[in-house]
Formats: sequence, structure tokens, C-alpha cells
Amino acid sequence: MQILLIEDDAVLADGLCRVLQSQGIQVELAHDGLRADQLLQSGSYAVAVLDIGLPGIDGFEVVRRLRARGSPMPVLLLTARDAVEDRVKGLELGADDFLVKPFATPELVARIRALARRNAPPSGALVAGRLTLDVAARRARVGDKALDLSVREWAVLEYLLQHSGRVVSKQQIVDAIQPWGDDLTLNAVEVYVSRLRAKLEDAGVAIRTIRGFGYLLETDA
Repeated sequence: MQILLIEDDAVLADGLCRVLQSQGIQVELAHDGLRADQLLQSGSYAVAVLDIGLPGIDGFEVVRRLRARGSPMPVLLLTARDAVEDRVKGLELGADDFLVKPFATPELVARIRALARRNAPPSGALVAGRLTLDVAARRARVGDKALDLSVREWAVLEYLLQHSGRVVSKQQIVDAIQPWGDDLTLNAVEVYVSRLRAKLEDAGVAIRTIRGFGYLLETDA
């Protein structure tokens, strides 16, 4: 599990990193709000642990931007003991939990793990970027929004996700998803891929055409 810790107090940040890493939690660190916002746009973390008082942009703005992008990433706010208004504002903006300073590090670890479990994809789900395909429940979502797929679109997307990072040909897709007695053409595969691209614009994944070979599904850089 990897988290993003956003804390401008270098001494506190260093101590928290040591404690979390000793518990098997990987930590990426940001010391200001602008850097945190950049990392949250380009990276995927199990939890973001966020101090409110940050240089650049404050923790409130970091949360607001994160939720505006539709990200369901759990956010744990670190707040001052007497800042009730701050805690309320943070929760209203979309934070999931808060911890009052000073706090016991075992409680921090427990809250991080609880938030990570709550947001973990279903067992057996296929995940890429912000896209999750719950194969058992036959449900798809981008972030926390449901994704409406036809039966054929689902089948093509599931096959591409199963082979994420590898080039697959149109014929391979046809052979994999075509039921007996059902006529699926190579041109039809092109149509389904085109529809999927339109539906996956905000998913953090791309279906690239590799000319002469087929398609490659990969997470956006």
C-alpha cells in the first residue's frame, strides 16, 4: 500500500514517514499544496494524508481540486485541536476522516488502513487508472461514477483490461468474445473500441491503435 503524505513540518513529516514505513506502508511525501496537487493528478495512492495549513495552496483547496476531478481517493485530514470549523469545512469539501494533532501514531496507522480497506476494489476486479471493472457484479465505474456499457462494449473492455500493457489484435478480440453462432466482424470491433474511447475520456486509461497489429490498453502517463 502506498500513501501520499502532505505535511510542511519537515521534522513531523520525517517522523511520520519512518513510523509508516516501519508498518509496511510506502510513503510519498509532499511539503506544499501545489506539489501535492500535481502528485494527486499523476499518481494513484491508497490514501492521502493531508495537513490543512500548507504553503502554496492550503489543504482545503487540495481536497476541492481532487474531488472536482472526480477522484474517490480517501483523504485523511490532520487538524488542530481547536479548529472545529476547519474539520467541518474539510468534511464538507469531501475529506473522509480527520485526526486531531497531536495524535498517537498507532491511531494514524489504523485510520489509514481502515480508509484503504473501505476504498479497495472488489475482489477479482480489473483496475486501470480510475477505471474499475467488477467482473463478479458486472458493474463498471470511473472514480465513483457508474459507467454504462453495452454487453459487447463490456466484453471488449474486459478483454483489453485482462491484457493491459500488451498489444492484442482485432482477431484475438473476436475469437475471445464471440459466442458460438454469433457473427462479430473486425469492423464491429473498431466500432466498439471507438465507443469505449469516448466513454473512457476521464478514466485515466487510453486504448491506443498500433497500426498493423491491433490495440494496446495502457494507463495514461
